[in-house]
Amino acid sequence: DITRTFPVSGRFSKEQRDIYEVVLETQKECIEMVRPGVTIDELHNRSVEILTEGMIRLGLLAGDASQLIKEEVYKRFYMHRLGHYLGLDVHDVGLYYVDGQSRRLEAGMVITIEPGLYVAREAEAPERYRGIGVRIEDDVLVTTEGHRVLTSGVPKEIEELEDLIARARERASHPIA
Repeated sequence: DITRTFPVSGRFSKEQRDIYEVVLETQKECIEMVRPGVTIDELHNRSVEILTEGMIRLGLLAGDASQLIKEEVYKRFYMHRLGHYLGLDVHDVGLYYVDGQSRRLEAGMVITIEPGLYVAREAEAPERYRGIGVRIEDDVLVTTEGHRVLTSGVPKEIEELEDLIARARERASHPIA
């Protein structure tokens, strides 16, 4: 289960880049947190903090980050959880809470880390960001030492994606005879 967002034009506009960078920063930091003992809620809550701070920087939200989080205002643009279990099914079954407590990660578990920001065309937001949606998803194995990104070979850096699109377009313009 993997998601990459890239611009149809092949190059990120400044606004697309702004949103993409917030989502990528969030994803990278949350992946670095993955290790045995960390709870699923800790990962999700950190994603909310980083994304909310990013939304304030971009002007999508205004106010104190902690208050915006408490009031769940961030859900205007980030309405899902950070990820899910991955196993026999893409959205595998498993308990997210045990005895009312957020489940702690254990070695051998595989989860997705997939933050996103979605600015609807009709959203109350700066016009330049309307209609932009970004999600970046990787599959992460919890190891005894920490984690291993199972989808690490798939480009997600802005420059890598733009280069991949350019190479694909070049190949498409020179079909094999």
